[in-house]
Amino acid sequence: MPPGELSPSNWPDHTQLPDSDDNFVKNFQEHPQSVILTTSIEPLLDKIHPDKDYCIGQDSGIYWRFTEPVEKGVEAPDWFYVPGVPSRLKGKLRRSYVMWKEKVPPLIVIEFVSGDGKEEKDNSPPPERDEVDPKTKKVKKAGKFWVYEQAVKIPYYAIFDGFEGTLEMYHLEKGRYEQVKANRRNHYPIPELGVELGMLLDQEKPPVPWLRWWDNRGNLLLTGNERAEAECQRRELAEAIAIQERQQKELAEALAIQEREKKEKLAAYLRSLGINPDEI
Repeated sequence: MPPGELSPSNWPDHTQLPDSDDNFVKNFQEHPQSVILTTSIEPLLDKIHPDKDYCIGQDSGIYWRFTEPVEKGVEAPDWFYVPGVPSRLKGKLRRSYVMWKEKVPPLIVIEFVSGDGKEEKDNSPPPERDEVDPKTKKVKKAGKFWVYEQAVKIPYYAIFDGFEGTLEMYHLEKGRYEQVKANRRNHYPIPELGVELGMLLDQEKPPVPWLRWWDNRGNLLLTGNERAEAECQRRELAEAIAIQERQQKELAEALAIQEREKKEKLAAYLRSLGINPDEI
C-alpha cells in the first residue's frame, strides 16, 4: 500500500520490511572488518550500557523514510552503532533499523569503499520523480552522504578504503558534515565513546590496513580472538612463573637440606675426635 494511504502509526516495522537490498558483499574484507569493529568495541559498550541498551548494525538496513518502493528509503551501511535502543524488539533480533519507529539516529556510521568511492560521497538529494539508473537498472535514490547528513543526521560518518589505505572522518556541525583532522596518533577521536578510530596494518606480506578502535589513551581495543589469545598467554605466563617459583623453592629446600647434612657430618666428625661441636 502506498505511504500516503497509511498513517505513520501504521507504517511497517522491521519485521515487515526487506532485510536485503539484493546487493552482494563486494569484497572479502568487508565481513571480517565488521567483525573486528564489533567484537573489539563490545566490551566497552557493555560498560557504557550495562543494560545492553544499544545496537550494532553490520551491513544492515536503515529505513530513513517510508517510500514506494520501500527500497528507495533505505541505506545499508557496512557498520553502525546506535546508543539507547535495545538490540532486540519484542524478543526478536532486529532485521533492520527503522527510523520512523525508533527516531534515534546512529552515533556513527562506517562505509567500506568497494569501488571508486563516489557512492560513499554522493550528496545527491532524493530525485523529484522516479528515475531509473541506466547502470543499475534500479530507481535512483538519494546519495549516501546526503542521507546520513541531511536525513538521518548521524553525528559521525567514516569512509574507509582498504584498497587505498585511506580513512576519512566527518562530523556533523551545524547541520553539515565537516571533515575531521586526525590527531597526533593519526586517529579520529569520538569523545562520546572515549575511543579513537584509525587504521592498523596486519602482519601479512604485503600488509593490509584494517579499521581498529583505540581508547583515548592510545591503547588498542582487542578483538574477541585477540582477547582469548592474550588471556591464554597470561595463563601460560602465570603457569611459567608458578613453575619457576616452585623450582626456586625446591632448590632452596635442597640447598637447606644439603647444608644441614653438611653440618651434621661435621658435628659427627668432631664428636669422633672428642670435641663437643656445641662448645665451638
